[in-house]
Amino acid sequence: MSDYKKTALVLGAGGFIGSHMVKRLRSEGYWVRGVDLKYPEFSGTEANEFVQGDLRDVDFVRRVIQFKGYSGNFYNEVPYKYIEPFHEIYQFAADMGGAGFVFTGENDAEIMQNSVTINLNVLEQQRLLDETFDGKQGWSECNRPVLDFRTKIFYSGSACMYPEHNQLDPDNPDCREDSAYPAAPDSEYGWEKLFSERLYLAYNRNHGIPVRIARYHNIFGPEGTWEGGREKAPAAICRKVAYARKNDTIEVWGDGEQTRSFLYVDECIEATRRLMDSDFMGPVNIGSEEMVSINQLVDTAAKVAKKTIEKNHIDGPLGVRGRNSNNDLIREKLGWDYSQTLEEGIRKTYKWIQEQIKNQ
Repeated sequence: MSDYKKTALVLGAGGFIGSHMVKRLRSEGYWVRGVDLKYPEFSGTEANEFVQGDLRDVDFVRRVIQFKGYSGNFYNEVPYKYIEPFHEIYQFAADMGGAGFVFTGENDAEIMQNSVTINLNVLEQQRLLDETFDGKQGWSECNRPVLDFRTKIFYSGSACMYPEHNQLDPDNPDCREDSAYPAAPDSEYGWEKLFSERLYLAYNRNHGIPVRIARYHNIFGPEGTWEGGREKAPAAICRKVAYARKNDTIEVWGDGEQTRSFLYVDECIEATRRLMDSDFMGPVNIGSEEMVSINQLVDTAAKVAKKTIEKNHIDGPLGVRGRNSNNDLIREKLGWDYSQTLEEGIRKTYKWIQEQIKNQ
């Protein structure tokens, strides 16, 4: 018998949200295998086992979704009859970034190909593994154990899949879950997120794979990308303000009146865990309802930094005019709501980015 509560496979464990999820699961007593192309950039992994590899490689995915025991033996061969599925899979792996990467149009094909390939590989290889326990592939003679569970897969979708026509008014965007159709995302990234969401639902419907689907709204916090072009708005603004002197001017894309809501990463992890522990499949929004303009986001970072900052509005990729999470459904189904203000989250994020700058 093991002392571990359950087993979990975290895909994208070297990234921002994935690395935070690994920490949370380990604190809850899970045995965790983390998978990514790279190790976490800003801290060591807390996974019991971390495997580097490319999830676009179908043979790698076939092997990485197999749980071979608690000793961390991905690279060791064991008799097939001892292989089991993981209890839970968290699928965060994707080709993604901030507006400077997603909305230029220059990376559309790469984003769509990479992310769709990963999701297809994960679902199909899990389906095939499940069938070995159903006796459909001739493994019954291998004395396969009788399992009292089926692997539950979480998919991290995005609010970018909501139709552009519902997000033209910066003061009144409509991002209720049932507003997703007729579909008309404003980017290929959003279309990919919508397709992959439907892909997970189809595998649930046709093959019985338990899935949970969230639509994330602008998750931010420490240990996320903060420079290089793929960072999200809160990190980019905090970086610019941190580098600025008092009364300096920083660049802001557009007129700064485009609106968004931003959710601190710890709150995202809590909501995701509640979703996984529930009987509710989703899709469901996970976000904050504290909507602010980008100009107000700059003002918040400046307040935290105790600096007076001027804004120079320049041309740049903007995305939709307004977007805000609607949490009616998640409050109803899971009893969850965000609890931290934007300023509280920015304060923690700004402090962390300051430390990164000092350590350069």
